[in-house]
Amino acid sequence: MLSKDIKFKNFNIKLSSKKIKNDLYKILKEDNEILNSLRPTYKYSYNKKLIKKLKKENVLSIIGMGGSVLGTQAIYHFLKHKIKKTINFHDNLESNLKIDQKNINIIVSKSGNTLETITNANLLLKKKCQNIFITESKNSYLRSLALKIKAEIIDHNNFIGGRYSVLSEVGMLPAELMGLNEKKFKQLNNLIKNKNFINLLITNVSSTLSFIKNKKLNSIILNYDSYSDNLFKWYQQLLAESLGKKGKGILPTISSMPKDNHSLMQLYLDGPKNNFFTFFYAKEKNTLKINNKEIIQSHKYLQNKTLEKIKFSQKIATENVFLRKQIPFRSFEILNKDEKSLGDLFCFFILETILLGRALNVNPYDQPSVELIKKETKKILI
Repeated sequence: MLSKDIKFKNFNIKLSSKKIKNDLYKILKEDNEILNSLRPTYKYSYNKKLIKKLKKENVLSIIGMGGSVLGTQAIYHFLKHKIKKTINFHDNLESNLKIDQKNINIIVSKSGNTLETITNANLLLKKKCQNIFITESKNSYLRSLALKIKAEIIDHNNFIGGRYSVLSEVGMLPAELMGLNEKKFKQLNNLIKNKNFINLLITNVSSTLSFIKNKKLNSIILNYDSYSDNLFKWYQQLLAESLGKKGKGILPTISSMPKDNHSLMQLYLDGPKNNFFTFFYAKEKNTLKINNKEIIQSHKYLQNKTLEKIKFSQKIATENVFLRKQIPFRSFEILNKDEKSLGDLFCFFILETILLGRALNVNPYDQPSVELIKKETKKILI
C-alpha cells in the first residue's frame, strides 16, 4: 500500500537506491516552499473571511494557463462527485468563449504577464463580476489591471512555480470555494513518517532512472478512470517541463482505457520497446449493471456483472499480459476518492519529479526554453 486509500504495485526491478534515499532526506530537510505547501502549516496569502464571503456563489470560472490551472482542474474532476457548483475553465485561446455575467472569476498567472491569460481576461472579465487575481507581488499587466478594476488581489508565492503550485493559493483557494476541505489535501508530514511510502517512492525513482539509462523515455499512463484525465494532464506538465532539459527528459502520454485496447494496445505490446507504463484505476461505487435479459447464451459470463467489474477485469487481464511479455509497469488502485487520496498522489508525483531532476542533474524548477517562444511571439505582434 502506498497509503491507506491507495494500493500500489511497483516496477518489478531491484536496484541500488542508497543515493536516491540520501537525496530524498536532503530535500525534506531543506527550507523548500514547494514542499512547505504540501504541509498543513503552510500560510496562505488569503484569509478565511474571503472564503466565507464567496462560498455561497454557485458559478466559478478559472482563467489561466498550464500550471496556473491544471492542478485545479485535476482537483475538480477527480472530486467532482463531492462538488455541487458549476466550475468553468478557460485554459486556451478559443473563439467560442461564453461570458457569464454572474460568477466569480479567478485569474491566475505567476508572472502576471502570460499572453493567453491577458487575452482571455480582456474578453471575459466584467466589472459586475467578483474578480480575484492570483499573481506575484510585483509590477505586471494583470496586477495593474486588478488595481484598475478594484479587484481582489492574492499574492502568488514567488518561490513556487506554476506546475508545483496545486496545494498553494493557486489550487486551494478554488478548492475551498468548491466546498472541499483544504486541510485534508496536506499529507506530506504523514506520508514521510510511513516507511512503506518512502521505500516505494525511492524504488520507483530508481526504476525510472534505469529506464532512462536504457533509452526507455516514454512514460505511458494507462488510465481506467476518465475523471482522472486532468490529474494526468497536470502530471504530464510536471514531468515534461521539469525534466526536459539538456537533451534529457521523459515524454508522458495519457492513454484512455479500455478504449485504447482497440487502437494503441497492439503497439504497446508488440511495438518498439522504448516505453514504460503506469496503470491507474479508481474504484467506483454504484455503477451500471448488465441487463441479463439482453445477454445471449454465448456471453452468459457477463450476467450480473457491473461496469466496474468488467473494467477492473480488463485492467487485471492487461497487467497479466504485460507480465508475460516482460513489459515494465507500475499500478495505482484508488480505493477511496477524496481530498486525502488526491493529496497523497500530489505528494508522490512532486517528490518523484524533484528526485528525478536531481539524479539527472537538471534543475526541476525552471523552464528556460519556453521563454523563447514568448519573446518570439511578442516580436511578431509588435
